[in-house]
Amino acid sequence: MNKTVFSVFLALAVAAIICSCASCKNASKSATGNEPDTVALVGPTFLADSAYAFAAKQCSFGPRTMNSKAHDLCGEWIMSKFSEYGMKVETQDADLKGWDGTTLHSRNIIARFRPEQTTRLLLCAHWDCRPWADNDPDSTNWRKPVMGANDAASGVAVMLELARLIKNDTTLNIGVDFVCFDAEDYGLPQWSDLQTDADTWALGAQHWATNLPQGYEARYGILLDMVGGMGAKFYQEGVSKQYANEIVNKIWRTAAQIGYGSFFPMKDGGMITDDHVPVNEKAGIPCVDIIAFYPDCQQSSFGPTWHTVNDTMEHIDPNVLKAVGQTLVQVLYTEE
Repeated sequence: MNKTVFSVFLALAVAAIICSCASCKNASKSATGNEPDTVALVGPTFLADSAYAFAAKQCSFGPRTMNSKAHDLCGEWIMSKFSEYGMKVETQDADLKGWDGTTLHSRNIIARFRPEQTTRLLLCAHWDCRPWADNDPDSTNWRKPVMGANDAASGVAVMLELARLIKNDTTLNIGVDFVCFDAEDYGLPQWSDLQTDADTWALGAQHWATNLPQGYEARYGILLDMVGGMGAKFYQEGVSKQYANEIVNKIWRTAAQIGYGSFFPMKDGGMITDDHVPVNEKAGIPCVDIIAFYPDCQQSSFGPTWHTVNDTMEHIDPNVLKAVGQTLVQVLYTEE
């Protein structure tokens, strides 16, 4: 999807996690050692096949690059699905300037569950696609658009499935804001001669974070980025630990307790330029980035399909979507 790793830490195990993803019966103890080995699942069952279908539908429009017809059509579809699931849907439209001076007709999509609730959680992901496959091993593909099955569609797909699951819920004690950030992946391409500038990324999130409705508050946020790729594991991202370490611990502990610790190793990843940076730094909302990290992948630590023409549905794994989605269900339904 997006981003730049501006530092990568040595992998350091902070807890021994041995679990069975198949049975959800044998999650190991958390980093503190105070929690039980396993906990009962709460809330609805996250359906990976449904999330997979949501990702495939986004890809059916084509690459959702800025200012394209596919982008606009997909945006309308995302809004219609959130509306179908009973969310109050709003948009935040803005013309933003890309690194090359292009005016980007950006639309952040905001869907609110139980908007009357004052205690709220923020779930977010970007929905636009990279216009250039600038990390493709074949240089002839560098100016081709990326389909973005993982780097965009997967995060939105998980949020849509969560919205579908909670649409008629009366037991949650919190409100939930689903925010689909636009203009995230228009950052400076690798083939450009200009100097890299982190501010060229996450433009929609930057705009949202500096133009919040008066009085808006969220207890914390969770950003979903590339949460469906084959072989994905989610290490603990550095900016998240800097601003929201307690929430990082909560999410990773929860994953271990319900049997998904192998997907969420308690190891440090890198510090990533992503949508959560302005959410933390500009909006002042502690926000965690759940983002794939492949420490042994030579092509990219974001995985072999990152910013290539191969970021397609063939490389999406429903088991990864399930691990992320069910962990989020557990987090939401244990929030007090």
